[in-house]
Amino acid sequence: MDLLLILIYAAICYAIFKIFRIPVNQWTLGTAVLGGIFLIATLLLLMSYNHPYTSEARVYFTSAPVIPVVGGQVVEVPVIPNAPLKKGDVLFRIDPRPYQFTVDQKKAALAEAEQTVLQLKAALDAANAAVTGAEASRDRSLQAFEKFQQSNENSKSSGRGAVYSELEVENRRGLYLTSEAAVDTARAQATQAKLAYESEINGTNPTVARLQAELRNAEYDLEQTVVRAPSAGYVTQVFLRPGMMANPLPLRPVMVFINSDDQMLGAAFIQNSLQRVRVGDEAEVSFKAVPGKIFKAKVQGIIDVMAQGQLQPSGALIDPQSPERLSPGQTLAQIQLLESTEGYQLPGGVVAEVAVYSKYWRQVAILRKVLLRMNSWMNYVFLEH
Repeated sequence: MDLLLILIYAAICYAIFKIFRIPVNQWTLGTAVLGGIFLIATLLLLMSYNHPYTSEARVYFTSAPVIPVVGGQVVEVPVIPNAPLKKGDVLFRIDPRPYQFTVDQKKAALAEAEQTVLQLKAALDAANAAVTGAEASRDRSLQAFEKFQQSNENSKSSGRGAVYSELEVENRRGLYLTSEAAVDTARAQATQAKLAYESEINGTNPTVARLQAELRNAEYDLEQTVVRAPSAGYVTQVFLRPGMMANPLPLRPVMVFINSDDQMLGAAFIQNSLQRVRVGDEAEVSFKAVPGKIFKAKVQGIIDVMAQGQLQPSGALIDPQSPERLSPGQTLAQIQLLESTEGYQLPGGVVAEVAVYSKYWRQVAILRKVLLRMNSWMNYVFLEH
Protein backbone atom coordinates (compact mmCIF):
# COMPACT_ATOMS: atom_id res chain seq x y z
CA MET A 1 0.00 0.00 0.00
CA ASP A 2 2.82 2.38 0.82
CA LEU A 3 4.36 1.71 -2.61
CA LEU A 4 1.03 2.48 -4.26
CA LEU A 5 0.76 5.76 -2.35
CA ILE A 6 4.31 6.69 -3.31
CA LEU A 7 3.61 6.00 -6.98
CA ILE A 8 0.37 8.01 -6.87
CA TYR A 9 2.10 10.91 -5.13
CA ALA A 10 4.98 10.79 -7.60
CA ALA A 11 2.50 10.90 -10.49
CA ILE A 12 0.71 13.90 -8.92
CA CYS A 13 4.00 15.72 -8.36
CA TYR A 14 5.07 15.02 -11.95
CA ALA A 15 1.79 16.39 -13.24
CA ILE A 16 2.07 19.51 -11.08
CA PHE A 17 5.64 20.11 -12.18
CA LYS A 18 4.61 19.79 -15.83
CA ILE A 19 1.36 21.73 -15.66
CA PHE A 20 2.69 24.65 -13.64
CA ARG A 21 6.19 24.44 -15.18
CA ILE A 22 7.91 24.38 -11.83
CA PRO A 23 11.68 24.29 -12.21
CA VAL A 24 13.32 21.11 -11.03
CA ASN A 25 16.08 21.84 -8.54
CA GLN A 26 17.22 20.71 -5.13
CA TRP A 27 14.71 22.97 -3.35
CA THR A 28 11.62 21.95 -5.28
CA LEU A 29 12.57 18.27 -5.26
CA GLY A 30 13.39 18.40 -1.54
CA THR A 31 10.10 20.09 -0.78
CA ALA A 32 8.20 17.50 -2.83
CA VAL A 33 9.99 14.57 -1.19
CA LEU A 34 9.59 15.89 2.36
CA GLY A 35 5.96 16.77 1.71
CA GLY A 36 5.36 13.30 0.33
CA ILE A 37 7.00 11.62 3.32
CA PHE A 38 4.93 13.70 5.75
CA LEU A 39 1.67 13.20 3.83
CA ILE A 40 2.04 9.47 3.26
CA ALA A 41 3.23 8.83 6.83
CA THR A 42 0.27 10.79 8.20
CA LEU A 43 -2.22 8.87 6.07
CA LEU A 44 -0.70 5.50 7.04
CA LEU A 45 -0.69 6.37 10.74
CA LEU A 46 -4.29 7.58 10.63
CA MET A 47 -5.31 4.44 8.76
CA SER A 48 -3.44 2.04 11.04
CA TYR A 49 -4.80 3.53 14.26
CA ASN A 50 -8.39 4.30 13.28
CA HIS A 51 -9.03 1.31 11.02
CA PRO A 52 -7.18 -1.67 12.58
CA TYR A 53 -6.11 -4.66 10.53
CA THR A 54 -4.92 -8.12 11.47
CA SER A 55 -3.71 -11.11 9.52
CA GLU A 56 -4.08 -13.34 12.60
CA ALA A 57 -7.71 -14.34 12.27
CA ARG A 58 -9.03 -17.88 12.31
CA VAL A 59 -12.29 -19.83 12.37
CA TYR A 60 -12.35 -21.53 15.77
CA PHE A 61 -14.53 -24.54 16.60
CA THR A 62 -15.07 -26.84 19.56
CA SER A 63 -14.28 -30.52 19.56
CA ALA A 64 -15.55 -32.91 22.23
CA PRO A 65 -13.75 -36.17 23.09
CA VAL A 66 -16.30 -38.99 23.10
CA ILE A 67 -15.83 -41.06 26.27
CA PRO A 68 -18.47 -43.65 27.20
CA VAL A 69 -20.07 -43.48 30.64
CA VAL A 70 -19.90 -47.28 30.98
CA GLY A 71 -17.34 -49.74 29.70
CA GLY A 72 -17.68 -52.86 27.65
CA GLN A 73 -17.22 -54.47 24.27
CA VAL A 74 -18.33 -52.46 21.25
CA VAL A 75 -20.95 -54.34 19.22
CA GLU A 76 -21.92 -51.73 16.62
CA VAL A 77 -20.48 -48.54 15.10
CA PRO A 78 -23.16 -47.17 12.74
CA VAL A 79 -21.69 -43.65 12.49
CA ILE A 80 -20.12 -42.59 9.18
CA PRO A 81 -17.03 -40.35 9.33
CA ASN A 82 -17.70 -36.68 8.51
CA ALA A 83 -21.40 -37.33 7.89
CA PRO A 84 -23.78 -34.73 9.43
CA LEU A 85 -25.43 -35.88 12.63
CA LYS A 86 -28.35 -34.59 14.66
CA LYS A 87 -28.44 -34.45 18.43
CA GLY A 88 -29.24 -37.93 19.75
CA ASP A 89 -28.03 -39.89 16.70
CA VAL A 90 -26.26 -43.15 17.62
CA LEU A 91 -22.46 -43.07 17.53
CA PHE A 92 -21.80 -46.62 18.74
CA ARG A 93 -23.26 -49.32 20.98
CA ILE A 94 -21.68 -51.27 23.82
CA ASP A 95 -22.75 -54.84 24.61
CA PRO A 96 -25.81 -54.27 26.86
CA ARG A 97 -26.15 -57.82 28.22
CA PRO A 98 -24.15 -57.40 31.48
CA TYR A 99 -26.09 -54.26 32.29
CA GLN A 100 -29.41 -55.91 31.36
CA PHE A 101 -28.58 -58.75 33.74
CA THR A 102 -27.97 -56.23 36.53
CA VAL A 103 -31.31 -54.57 35.81
CA ASP A 104 -33.06 -57.95 35.99
CA GLN A 105 -31.38 -58.73 39.32
CA LYS A 106 -32.42 -55.37 40.78
CA LYS A 107 -36.00 -55.86 39.60
CA ALA A 108 -36.14 -59.28 41.27
CA ALA A 109 -34.67 -57.91 44.50
CA LEU A 110 -37.17 -55.03 44.44
CA ALA A 111 -40.08 -57.42 43.95
CA GLU A 112 -38.81 -59.50 46.89
CA ALA A 113 -38.51 -56.39 49.06
CA GLU A 114 -42.04 -55.30 48.17
CA GLN A 115 -43.27 -58.78 49.10
CA THR A 116 -41.41 -58.48 52.39
CA VAL A 117 -43.29 -55.24 53.09
CA LEU A 118 -46.55 -57.14 52.69
CA GLN A 119 -45.25 -59.74 55.12
CA LEU A 120 -44.39 -56.99 57.60
CA LYS A 121 -47.94 -55.69 57.27
CA ALA A 122 -49.27 -59.16 58.02
CA ALA A 123 -46.91 -59.46 61.01
CA LEU A 124 -48.18 -56.10 62.32
CA ASP A 125 -51.79 -57.23 62.01
CA ALA A 126 -50.95 -60.46 63.84
CA ALA A 127 -49.13 -58.55 66.60
CA ASN A 128 -52.13 -56.21 67.05
CA ALA A 129 -54.43 -59.24 67.24
CA ALA A 130 -52.12 -60.79 69.85
CA VAL A 131 -52.35 -57.57 71.89
CA THR A 132 -56.15 -57.73 71.72
CA GLY A 133 -56.16 -61.40 72.81
CA ALA A 134 -53.70 -60.75 75.65
CA GLU A 135 -55.78 -57.82 76.91
CA ALA A 136 -58.95 -59.95 76.84
CA SER A 137 -57.20 -62.75 78.78
CA ARG A 138 -55.88 -60.19 81.28
CA ASP A 139 -59.37 -58.77 81.77
CA ARG A 140 -60.79 -62.23 82.48
CA SER A 141 -58.00 -62.97 84.95
CA LEU A 142 -58.59 -59.62 86.65
CA GLN A 143 -62.31 -60.30 86.91
CA ALA A 144 -61.70 -63.76 88.43
CA PHE A 145 -59.21 -62.36 90.93
CA GLU A 146 -61.56 -59.54 91.94
CA LYS A 147 -64.47 -62.01 92.23
CA PHE A 148 -62.54 -64.30 94.62
CA GLN A 149 -61.29 -61.36 96.66
CA GLN A 150 -64.74 -59.68 96.87
CA SER A 151 -66.46 -62.97 97.87
CA ASN A 152 -64.09 -63.45 100.80
CA GLU A 153 -64.57 -59.85 101.94
CA ASN A 154 -68.39 -60.15 101.76
CA SER A 155 -68.31 -63.44 103.69
CA LYS A 156 -66.08 -61.97 106.42
CA SER A 157 -68.28 -58.88 106.80
CA SER A 158 -71.35 -61.10 107.36
CA GLY A 159 -69.57 -63.10 110.11
CA ARG A 160 -69.07 -66.22 108.06
CA GLY A 161 -65.82 -67.85 107.09
CA ALA A 162 -63.92 -67.19 103.84
CA VAL A 163 -65.43 -68.75 100.76
CA TYR A 164 -62.06 -69.22 99.07
CA SER A 165 -58.77 -70.03 100.66
CA GLU A 166 -55.89 -67.54 100.62
CA LEU A 167 -54.01 -69.87 98.27
CA GLU A 168 -56.81 -69.78 95.73
CA VAL A 169 -56.93 -65.98 95.88
CA GLU A 170 -53.16 -65.73 95.45
CA ASN A 171 -53.33 -68.11 92.49
CA ARG A 172 -55.92 -65.87 90.83
CA ARG A 173 -53.79 -62.87 91.57
CA GLY A 174 -50.75 -64.62 90.04
CA LEU A 175 -52.71 -65.48 86.91
CA TYR A 176 -53.76 -61.84 86.59
CA LEU A 177 -50.19 -60.57 86.95
CA THR A 178 -48.99 -63.12 84.40
CA SER A 179 -51.63 -62.02 81.92
CA GLU A 180 -50.66 -58.36 82.53
CA ALA A 181 -47.05 -59.22 81.68
CA ALA A 182 -48.27 -61.04 78.58
CA VAL A 183 -50.10 -57.86 77.51
CA ASP A 184 -46.89 -55.80 77.91
CA THR A 185 -44.97 -58.35 75.89
CA ALA A 186 -47.60 -58.38 73.13
CA ARG A 187 -47.64 -54.58 73.04
CA ALA A 188 -43.84 -54.46 72.74
CA GLN A 189 -43.94 -56.97 69.88
CA ALA A 190 -46.69 -54.94 68.20
CA THR A 191 -44.62 -51.76 68.55
CA GLN A 192 -41.63 -53.53 67.04
CA ALA A 193 -43.72 -54.80 64.12
CA LYS A 194 -45.16 -51.32 63.60
CA LEU A 195 -41.71 -49.74 63.48
CA ALA A 196 -40.52 -52.38 60.99
CA TYR A 197 -43.54 -51.80 58.77
CA GLU A 198 -43.99 -48.03 59.04
CA SER A 199 -40.31 -46.92 58.87
CA GLU A 200 -40.20 -44.91 55.64
CA ILE A 201 -38.01 -42.61 53.53
CA ASN A 202 -40.20 -40.16 51.65
CA GLY A 203 -43.14 -42.50 52.12
CA THR A 204 -41.28 -45.65 51.04
CA ASN A 205 -39.86 -48.56 52.97
CA PRO A 206 -36.05 -48.09 53.37
CA THR A 207 -35.17 -51.39 51.72
CA VAL A 208 -37.57 -50.73 48.87
CA ALA A 209 -36.23 -47.17 48.48
CA ARG A 210 -32.64 -48.43 48.32
CA LEU A 211 -33.46 -51.08 45.75
CA GLN A 212 -35.48 -48.59 43.67
CA ALA A 213 -32.44 -46.28 43.59
CA GLU A 214 -30.17 -49.18 42.63
CA LEU A 215 -32.62 -50.18 39.88
CA ARG A 216 -32.69 -46.64 38.47
CA ASN A 217 -28.88 -46.57 38.51
CA ALA A 218 -28.74 -49.93 36.73
CA GLU A 219 -31.27 -48.74 34.14
CA TYR A 220 -29.19 -45.57 33.60
CA ASP A 221 -26.06 -47.68 33.01
CA LEU A 222 -28.03 -49.82 30.55
CA GLU A 223 -29.19 -46.71 28.71
CA GLN A 224 -25.60 -45.43 28.49
CA THR A 225 -24.54 -48.50 26.48
CA VAL A 226 -25.90 -46.56 23.48
CA VAL A 227 -23.60 -43.56 22.97
CA ARG A 228 -25.32 -40.69 21.14
CA ALA A 229 -24.30 -37.42 19.54
CA PRO A 230 -24.33 -34.61 22.14
CA SER A 231 -25.39 -31.99 19.58
CA ALA A 232 -25.52 -31.31 15.86
CA GLY A 233 -22.17 -32.01 14.25
CA TYR A 234 -20.12 -34.88 12.93
CA VAL A 235 -17.43 -37.37 13.93
CA THR A 236 -14.13 -37.30 12.12
CA GLN A 237 -11.49 -40.03 11.92
CA VAL A 238 -13.53 -43.00 13.16
CA PHE A 239 -11.12 -45.78 14.15
CA LEU A 240 -13.45 -47.60 16.56
CA ARG A 241 -14.56 -51.04 15.37
CA PRO A 242 -16.93 -53.73 16.73
CA GLY A 243 -15.11 -56.07 19.07
CA MET A 244 -12.92 -53.36 20.58
CA MET A 245 -13.19 -52.40 24.23
CA ALA A 246 -14.48 -48.96 25.18
CA ASN A 247 -13.80 -47.85 28.74
CA PRO A 248 -14.78 -44.71 30.67
CA LEU A 249 -11.20 -43.48 31.06
CA PRO A 250 -10.74 -39.67 30.85
CA LEU A 251 -7.49 -39.94 28.89
CA ARG A 252 -8.73 -42.55 26.42
CA PRO A 253 -11.48 -41.07 24.21
CA VAL A 254 -12.67 -43.39 21.44
CA MET A 255 -13.89 -40.67 19.03
CA VAL A 256 -13.68 -36.93 18.45
CA PHE A 257 -16.99 -35.13 17.93
CA ILE A 258 -17.00 -31.80 16.09
CA ASN A 259 -19.77 -29.36 17.00
CA SER A 260 -20.91 -27.77 13.75
CA ASP A 261 -23.08 -25.11 15.42
CA ASP A 262 -20.35 -23.62 17.56
CA GLN A 263 -17.90 -21.96 15.18
CA MET A 264 -16.45 -18.50 15.74
CA LEU A 265 -14.32 -16.24 13.59
CA GLY A 266 -11.79 -14.75 16.01
CA ALA A 267 -9.42 -11.93 15.05
CA ALA A 268 -6.39 -10.99 17.18
CA PHE A 269 -5.58 -7.27 17.30
CA ILE A 270 -2.52 -5.61 18.84
CA GLN A 271 -3.09 -3.53 21.94
CA ASN A 272 -2.44 -0.26 20.09
CA SER A 273 -5.78 -0.73 18.32
CA LEU A 274 -7.91 -1.52 21.36
CA GLN A 275 -9.47 1.95 21.54
CA ARG A 276 -10.68 1.73 17.95
CA VAL A 277 -12.28 -1.74 18.00
CA ARG A 278 -15.86 -1.52 19.21
CA VAL A 279 -18.81 -3.89 19.13
CA GLY A 280 -20.95 -3.18 16.07
CA ASP A 281 -18.15 -1.64 13.98
CA GLU A 282 -18.13 -2.44 10.28
CA ALA A 283 -15.55 -5.02 9.21
CA GLU A 284 -14.37 -6.89 6.14
CA VAL A 285 -12.88 -10.36 5.97
CA SER A 286 -10.57 -11.96 3.42
CA PHE A 287 -9.95 -15.71 3.57
CA LYS A 288 -6.76 -17.15 2.15
CA ALA A 289 -8.88 -20.06 0.95
CA VAL A 290 -11.04 -17.69 -1.14
CA PRO A 291 -8.64 -15.42 -3.07
CA GLY A 292 -10.04 -12.17 -4.41
CA LYS A 293 -13.24 -12.30 -2.34
CA ILE A 294 -14.09 -9.82 0.43
CA PHE A 295 -16.85 -10.71 2.91
CA LYS A 296 -18.85 -8.07 4.73
CA ALA A 297 -18.84 -8.47 8.50
CA LYS A 298 -19.12 -6.64 11.81
CA VAL A 299 -17.55 -6.84 15.27
CA GLN A 300 -19.86 -9.04 17.36
CA GLY A 301 -17.92 -9.07 20.61
CA ILE A 302 -14.58 -8.45 22.26
CA ILE A 303 -13.00 -10.90 24.69
CA ASP A 304 -11.82 -8.66 27.49
CA VAL A 305 -8.98 -10.89 28.74
CA MET A 306 -5.69 -12.05 27.26
CA ALA A 307 -3.82 -15.28 27.85
CA GLN A 308 -0.66 -13.48 29.01
CA GLY A 309 -2.45 -12.15 32.10
CA GLN A 310 -4.13 -15.27 33.37
CA LEU A 311 -3.19 -16.75 36.75
CA GLN A 312 -3.80 -20.27 37.95
CA PRO A 313 -3.22 -21.82 41.40
CA SER A 314 0.29 -23.23 41.65
CA GLY A 315 3.23 -23.50 44.00
CA ALA A 316 5.23 -20.81 42.20
CA LEU A 317 5.21 -17.04 42.45
CA ILE A 318 4.42 -14.78 39.50
CA ASP A 319 7.45 -14.39 37.24
CA PRO A 320 7.10 -11.36 34.94
CA GLN A 321 10.08 -12.63 32.94
CA SER A 322 8.54 -16.02 32.18
CA PRO A 323 8.34 -16.80 28.44
CA GLU A 324 4.53 -16.76 28.36
CA ARG A 325 4.46 -13.21 29.82
CA LEU A 326 7.24 -11.61 27.78
CA SER A 327 4.91 -11.11 24.82
CA PRO A 328 2.53 -8.14 25.29
CA GLY A 329 -0.31 -10.25 23.96
CA GLN A 330 -3.19 -9.57 21.61
CA THR A 331 -6.90 -9.21 22.25
CA LEU A 332 -9.45 -11.39 20.48
CA ALA A 333 -12.50 -9.95 18.78
CA GLN A 334 -15.40 -12.09 17.61
CA ILE A 335 -16.31 -11.26 14.01
CA GLN A 336 -19.76 -11.99 12.60
CA LEU A 337 -19.97 -12.57 8.87
CA LEU A 338 -22.88 -10.81 7.21
CA GLU A 339 -22.58 -12.84 3.99
CA SER A 340 -23.19 -16.55 3.58
CA THR A 341 -20.17 -18.80 3.05
CA GLU A 342 -22.16 -21.88 2.05
CA GLY A 343 -20.89 -21.71 -1.51
CA TYR A 344 -17.27 -21.94 -0.35
CA GLN A 345 -15.31 -24.72 1.26
CA LEU A 346 -14.22 -23.15 4.54
CA PRO A 347 -13.52 -25.84 7.15
CA GLY A 348 -13.00 -24.97 10.78
CA GLY A 349 -9.52 -23.65 11.41
CA VAL A 350 -9.06 -21.67 8.16
CA VAL A 351 -7.13 -18.42 8.49
CA ALA A 352 -8.31 -14.99 7.41
CA GLU A 353 -7.43 -11.31 7.35
CA VAL A 354 -9.78 -8.83 9.03
CA ALA A 355 -10.06 -5.07 8.76
CA VAL A 356 -12.25 -3.03 11.12
CA TYR A 357 -13.56 0.37 10.12
CA SER A 358 -14.27 2.66 13.07
CA LYS A 359 -16.31 5.87 13.03
CA TYR A 360 -13.16 7.99 13.21
CA TRP A 361 -11.43 9.43 10.14
CA ARG A 362 -13.71 7.64 7.70
CA GLN A 363 -11.94 9.47 4.87
CA VAL A 364 -8.85 7.25 5.14
CA ALA A 365 -10.85 4.00 5.38
CA ILE A 366 -10.58 3.71 1.61
CA LEU A 367 -6.85 3.13 2.00
CA ARG A 368 -7.49 0.16 4.28
CA LYS A 369 -10.08 -1.25 1.88
CA VAL A 370 -7.70 -0.99 -1.05
CA LEU A 371 -4.92 -2.61 0.97
CA LEU A 372 -7.18 -5.50 2.06
CA ARG A 373 -8.24 -6.14 -1.53
CA MET A 374 -4.65 -6.09 -2.74
CA ASN A 375 -3.73 -8.68 -0.10
CA SER A 376 -6.75 -10.75 -1.13
CA TRP A 377 -5.61 -10.73 -4.77
CA MET A 378 -2.13 -11.75 -3.66
CA ASN A 379 -3.66 -14.97 -2.30
CA TYR A 380 -3.75 -16.20 -5.90
CA VAL A 381 0.04 -16.26 -5.82
CA PHE A 382 1.50 -19.04 -3.73
CA LEU A 383 3.98 -21.87 -3.88
CA GLU A 384 3.08 -25.45 -2.97
CA HIS A 385 5.14 -26.91 -0.18
